Amino acid sequence: MTIPTTMRHIATAQPGPPDAMHVAQGPVPQPRADEVLIEVAYAGVNRPDCAQRAGTYPPPPDASPVLGLEVAGRIVARGASVADWNVGDQVCALTPGGGYAQYCVTPAAWCLPIPRGWSLEEAAGLPENYYTVWNNVFDRAGLKRGETFMVHGGTSGIGLTAIQLAKAFGASFFTTAGTPEKTAFCREVGADHAIDYKTQDFVDEVRRITGKRGVDVILDMVGGDYVERNLKCLALEGRLAQIAFLAGHRVECDWRFIMLKRLTVSGSTLRASPSERKAMLARELRENVWPLLESRKLRSVIHATFDLADAPRAHALMESSKHIGKIMLSVKPE
Repeated sequence: MTIPTTMRHIATAQPGPPDAMHVAQGPVPQPRADEVLIEVAYAGVNRPDCAQRAGTYPPPPDASPVLGLEVAGRIVARGASVADWNVGDQVCALTPGGGYAQYCVTPAAWCLPIPRGWSLEEAAGLPENYYTVWNNVFDRAGLKRGETFMVHGGTSGIGLTAIQLAKAFGASFFTTAGTPEKTAFCREVGADHAIDYKTQDFVDEVRRITGKRGVDVILDMVGGDYVERNLKCLALEGRLAQIAFLAGHRVECDWRFIMLKRLTVSGSTLRASPSERKAMLARELRENVWPLLESRKLRSVIHATFDLADAPRAHALMESSKHIGKIMLSVKPE
C-alpha cells in the first residue's frame, strides 16, 4: 500500500480545557529500527491524556507531542530490526504518545495481537489499563490467590480491569464508586463488595466486612486524604500501589501505620517506565491474560465512542466522571 506523507491528528495549540484541541494536518511519523507504523482504527482516551492537554503531564522528550497512549489498527510499515510483526498484522498497542492520529509509531515490543473474537474497537481499550493493572497489582504488589484487594474508582477503565483480573486470579474484591448505579455495575462485573463513597465511609465498611482485618492490596488513583485512609484499610503486611493523585499529591499523613502493620507502599508511572519493562509486561500479558480475553472470561466495557474530531467531547465526558468503562475515539480513513 501507499502510505501518505501527511495525516489528520488532534493538536493542542496551548494547554487548556477540552476545547483547546482541534484537528490538524501533520507529517506521518516514520518508524525507527525497532518500531512499527500503525494505521490507527481506534484510540483509547485516558486520564493522562487529559492531564497532558491541560499542561500538567508533559510527554517525554523523545515522544510525540500528539495525545494518545493506546491504539488498535493495522501495521503498515516496520523498522529494519523488527522480526516479530509483519505488514498487514492487526495489533493493539501501548504507545509513547501519538495515538490521536491516523498513523502512530510505537516500539514493536509493546504491541499485542488482537484477541481472537475481539473487535479493533474493543482491543484498542486494552493496553493502557491492562499494562497498568498487571504492573502494579500483580508484579509490584504481588496480589495472590485468596487475598483481598481493593481499587478506588471501580467503574473507570482501570477499576473495571482490576476487578475482573483480581477475580480471575482468585482474589476477593472491594471497590468504591460514587453512585448506586456505579456500585451495582461493579457487583455485576465481579466485585464482592462495592462501597458508595458518597454515602458510606469506606474505612468503616472495610473494617466491618473484614472483621477489622483489612485488605491485602489497594490500588489507588485518588491520593489526597485517601492516602491515610488506605493505610488504615490495609491488613498486616498489606501493600498500597499508588498510580495517580487526582485529589492531590501533597498530603498530611500518619505514617506510623506503615511500621505498626509492616506495610509496603509503592508507586509507578507507566509512561516513564523503561521500554524494556513495558516489553516484559507485554510478554506477561500475552501469556497470562490474553487467554482469558479470548475465552471471554474478561469483558470489554465501552461507554462511548467519538469521532476523532470530537476529541473535546470525549475529554469533557472523561473529566465529568459520569462514564462507566472506556471512552474511545474512532479514526476513520480518508
